[in-house]
Amino acid sequence: MVPISSSPRHARLRPVAQTLGVGLVGLGVYAAVGHLGYLPHPPFQLAVLAAAAVLFALRGRWPGPVLLVLAALTGPVPAVGPVTAAAAYSVARRMARPRPRARLLAAAGALLVVCATVAGPRLGPGSAAYGLALGLVLAPTAVIVPGLVGTVRGQQGRLLRALRERGDAAERARRLADSEARIHERSRIAAEMHDLVGHRLSLVSLHAGGLELALEGAAPQLREEAVLVRRTTRDALRELRQVLGVLGPLARDTGPDALTHATGTRADIEALVTQSRDGGIAVRLDWTGPDLDARPAPVRRAVHRVVREALTNVHRYAADAHVTVTVEHDTAGAATAAADGARVRVTVRNGARPGPPAPAEEPGTGRGLTGLRERVELLGGTFEAVPLPSGGFRVAAAVPAEPAEPGGGPAGRRADDGPGTLTAAGPEATWPDPAGPEPAAPDPDGRRTAEVLTLGFGLAALSALMVVGIAFVYAAQPSGRSGPAPLPRVGMTYAEVAGYGVLDNAAVRAAASGHEPPRPAGTAGCVYPFNGATERHPGGLLIARYCFDAAQRLIAIDRFDVPSVRDATPWETP
Repeated sequence: MVPISSSPRHARLRPVAQTLGVGLVGLGVYAAVGHLGYLPHPPFQLAVLAAAAVLFALRGRWPGPVLLVLAALTGPVPAVGPVTAAAAYSVARRMARPRPRARLLAAAGALLVVCATVAGPRLGPGSAAYGLALGLVLAPTAVIVPGLVGTVRGQQGRLLRALRERGDAAERARRLADSEARIHERSRIAAEMHDLVGHRLSLVSLHAGGLELALEGAAPQLREEAVLVRRTTRDALRELRQVLGVLGPLARDTGPDALTHATGTRADIEALVTQSRDGGIAVRLDWTGPDLDARPAPVRRAVHRVVREALTNVHRYAADAHVTVTVEHDTAGAATAAADGARVRVTVRNGARPGPPAPAEEPGTGRGLTGLRERVELLGGTFEAVPLPSGGFRVAAAVPAEPAEPGGGPAGRRADDGPGTLTAAGPEATWPDPAGPEPAAPDPDGRRTAEVLTLGFGLAALSALMVVGIAFVYAAQPSGRSGPAPLPRVGMTYAEVAGYGVLDNAAVRAAASGHEPPRPAGTAGCVYPFNGATERHPGGLLIARYCFDAAQRLIAIDRFDVPSVRDATPWETP
């Protein structure tokens, strides 16, 4: 009933704390009723209260039966009322269906009234009627009111959860809509690039093919250059289509995921080296370790692109330099790669060219090495591109053989996509939030404390009402005597007469002095009471006199009139 912290330790201590709390409140009601003198059979009631506390701890497993048994025990033992109230609140709060909850609360209240009525003659106020009254007093405070409060609290909690779920669903729908909008925009950009750049590259490839045929007979020594232009244009067109696959619709069979399974394997790297060697570059490949065909596709593609970008820069800035491509693959298996820290190390190193560096015919964009660094670091690796003291250049990358995430990076992003791109994971793809993840909701310790205090004060107030109702019912029951109160009789002792409230009054004795009749023979002393024995009438007072002998036995009761003195008016003088 009382929420505590949600930590594992507090979750284990919560039922114990709740049981002890309601048990102490019930013990307080037991002590208050006993102090008022309305507690028949105290040992029996204390034992029943202890058993009720044990039953309260089982309310989570059997909520309905436990509540009914506690209501039945509250009838003969009103001290169980606080335990029953806590159980009614807890059970009503957890029950979501209104009709079963209403039937259970009504049955518990009716059972409490019936048990109080039956137990009234022996364990209650003394009769079935007053037992019924006691049951009618306890039923609202122990069952009905706590059950209604628990119902309201449970409905409030369920409403808040439903609203929170709807808010989360609306947020997911908004992000999905934003993702779809970005997908359409990227598709439009891809279409524009395909129409403009793709068409130009196709024309270049076509003209290069015609030039190859024209030079076959006229200048055979230039034919190889034309062949190289045509092949390079074809490769550029293929790579353009791959890039467009990243920007294009997710259902298109293009992009990095559409590359063959051999991309980044040893055969693929050897093909890059062979192409550079055919272009006039003195390049050598040193491969250490097994092939990369067992590694994830993002790792193989990263290796492939590091080698390709480095060789492209060699073609541009140091075409007549010697180049060494080194690939070192650890021998750890794929299953133990992550635990053993296995990595794939790629190094492309070129020496200084014999003459002065020739200016590049076409300046680069400066994004090649930067993009490689982002791609490698996204996989959890390291990247380095530095000039050598000898005048050459070295590009080195170390990529984990098994990245931490299945996609080679954080969830929702592929290693091939670079920063800020959309994952091609299907319709559930989401765009990374530029503001970062939403902050976690703070732990509502203040709200929990306020709820604990509120429920504690409510249970204490209900217990106070129970004590007042029990005292009212017990005080209203008859004392067992009927008719007028008995009067003193001749022969009673002085103590027995005094027990009836007959006590001597000095004023009445002074009024009777000089006006009383003679005392009976054997009188040792007389008592002149005021209350219940002295009456005033016009012109005098009727005084009663109780005379006792030497043995303090009542021997006579006399009544006589004493004339009263007329009061003088204020303006009269004596």
